[in-house]
Amino acid sequence: MLDVLGLHDSEEIAYRALVEVPSYDAGELAVRLNGHPGQAARTLAALERMGLAARSSGDPDRYVASPPSVALAALAVQREQELRSAQLEIESLAEVYRGTDTERSVGEIVDVVRGAQAVGQRFSQLQMTAREEVLGFVKADIVVVPPEENAEEDEAVARGVQYRVVLERKSFERPGFFAAAEESLRNGEEARVVPVLPIRMIIVDRRIALVPLVSGTGRAVGALIVHESGMLDALIALFDRVWRDAAPLVLSTDTDGGVREENGGRLAGIDSKILALLLAGLTDQAIGNQLTLSLRTVQRRVRALMDQVGAETRLQLGYQAARRGWA
Repeated sequence: MLDVLGLHDSEEIAYRALVEVPSYDAGELAVRLNGHPGQAARTLAALERMGLAARSSGDPDRYVASPPSVALAALAVQREQELRSAQLEIESLAEVYRGTDTERSVGEIVDVVRGAQAVGQRFSQLQMTAREEVLGFVKADIVVVPPEENAEEDEAVARGVQYRVVLERKSFERPGFFAAAEESLRNGEEARVVPVLPIRMIIVDRRIALVPLVSGTGRAVGALIVHESGMLDALIALFDRVWRDAAPLVLSTDTDGGVREENGGRLAGIDSKILALLLAGLTDQAIGNQLTLSLRTVQRRVRALMDQVGAETRLQLGYQAARRGWA
């Protein structure tokens, strides 16, 4: 936990132990941590150099913990200063990069990344640099990182980055995919669904794009990194067009029960999940697979929804759901 302040695991464990007692010498700390006295002595010396421990005034062989609110806060300030210096250096290098960017040839507008590991690394790095928004196409077949395991997305959303993602309908055939998508919606992501996507990609802050590719019978993995150019403009226009025509994936509630409405007009219970997937274009069987329901149960509940709004067809159900604010 304190590694972000520059502490090694052994130093953090030793400091936490020191905080819990009036003082320790190297031998006592070694017993406490099941280690060697020599290593404990070196760790205590390291804590002293960092200002996290001081020698006891009564016995110079014993160490006392420095107050966390003072010592750790000082380390945090130091780290902040280092980060500010690094940010200034990044901005300086970016300025140099922009200066040479205008001199790039057509071939230099696109960088080629080869290998699944390298593609996964770039995928993570780009999301970590996002400041405002990430746009994405998620195809059903997985190339590098399953959408439900994209930890960088959760971190970006937590710091205020807006995600808008178009999902290929076949993705919902993977068990648990809808539950993961629901969790993303609850965290603030927007998602829409289309039958088929032409490519997979992410676009970060409308300034750079990553387009993963799979080629050959051996399914060799690579990617294109597209910098600001007419090609990037085309990718952004493609996203905007597909997003406009895609079906929204709506957030459902977690409660179960019969066909009923919550206060405010939202549909409650498992029916809201069924309706969300129905409007996204999934078949009854696919809906049942995602929600662990039998085909007959899905069909029965869809029929109940239609009866609730007086709809004769599923198209009318979608219209009535929109009118009632269910979708």
